[in-house]
Amino acid sequence: MLEAFPVEQDGQRMIALRDPAGFTEQVAVLPLPLLDLVSLFDGDHSVAEIQAIIRSRHGEAPTAEQISNLVESLDEAGFLESERFKARRDAVDEKFRQSPVRPAAHAGGAYAGEPAALANQIDAFFTHPEGPGKPAEALANGSLRGLIAPHIDFHRGGPVYGWAYRALLERSSADLFVVLGTCHAGMADPFSITLKPHDTPFGPVPVDRRFCEALDRRAGGGLLASELAHRSEHSIEFQVVMLRYVLGARRPFSIVPVLASYVHEAVWTKSDPERDPRVPRFIDALLETMATSGRNVCVIAGVDLAHVGPRFGDPEANTPEGLAAVRTADLSMLDAITAGDPTAFYASVAHDGDRRRICGLSPIYTFLRTLPGASGRLLRYQQWPDPEGAVTFCAAAFP
Repeated sequence: MLEAFPVEQDGQRMIALRDPAGFTEQVAVLPLPLLDLVSLFDGDHSVAEIQAIIRSRHGEAPTAEQISNLVESLDEAGFLESERFKARRDAVDEKFRQSPVRPAAHAGGAYAGEPAALANQIDAFFTHPEGPGKPAEALANGSLRGLIAPHIDFHRGGPVYGWAYRALLERSSADLFVVLGTCHAGMADPFSITLKPHDTPFGPVPVDRRFCEALDRRAGGGLLASELAHRSEHSIEFQVVMLRYVLGARRPFSIVPVLASYVHEAVWTKSDPERDPRVPRFIDALLETMATSGRNVCVIAGVDLAHVGPRFGDPEANTPEGLAAVRTADLSMLDAITAGDPTAFYASVAHDGDRRRICGLSPIYTFLRTLPGASGRLLRYQQWPDPEGAVTFCAAAFP
């Protein structure tokens, strides 16, 4: 599934295509008139049929050679479903299967790839004018049960990461972190885990295999079926990098990485988010496994909030007034979240069909269900106010 979003290049409005699953790192930028043509590259139309349709719509059509050249360039770059793409996908998937670790897929891109540079980058999150200041010493018996942190790129959300992970460092004595992340590319299953240690520029972070195996058994199996979704997903990766930096030199810990993707489907179909029996079964299994593990567990949701503007499908550019309205709606939703109320949280986004495109729906809902009776405190709310595509995010702590 490709993402399409508007961009401006040399003063011209264009449409960019990218693959959130990461099978191609290229971004295709197309002039708007080409969209009508490319929309017909669906496997059901011959070149002659495409020409006839375009000619009937616009009075003229590209030559067969021009169409074939465009098909070839898009296919070579990995944007068309074809035998060539299948071979590309199979090779990428097999490389991940054979890897002993889950590689740091976004090192050197969304965050600095060298340890010293990354340490400086993260240190600046705390000392930034909008950051929380340097962390104090951790509490000997910190009782933080849960944390909500961003998964936006570090250079956009740095200070809010600082607010989240200062709270974790000062108030959590956990040695196991269940990290819930958004699956941006989508997957066939509502939940997915991986047993692979997560690599970071600071060194690997182990996965608690015993916990994961017990969780999978209690959930009825199948939690590894969509493991490939972890390959390039950043929502968990960014949390693991932060954990490794703030805790790696202080105490050993391990993680349980869980991708979630099911609440958006419930919103679209106007149904109960737990209608799929695999959802309550997984949540019950996670609660039981946490309770019987003998571990000091903290749950982290790596999430962003609203996505608004033309880049995400809205007709008009963002304005200060529009973003103020988004802020009001976000804060109302965050009241339900910090109250620990999953039903009210779901209702707050379902009533308008998730008009603000809350990216963290599934992990937030799971997070709230996993911490029954918990209430939290909003530490920081922030907007990245791009007129073309604004993103909102937050840090919240649940003692």
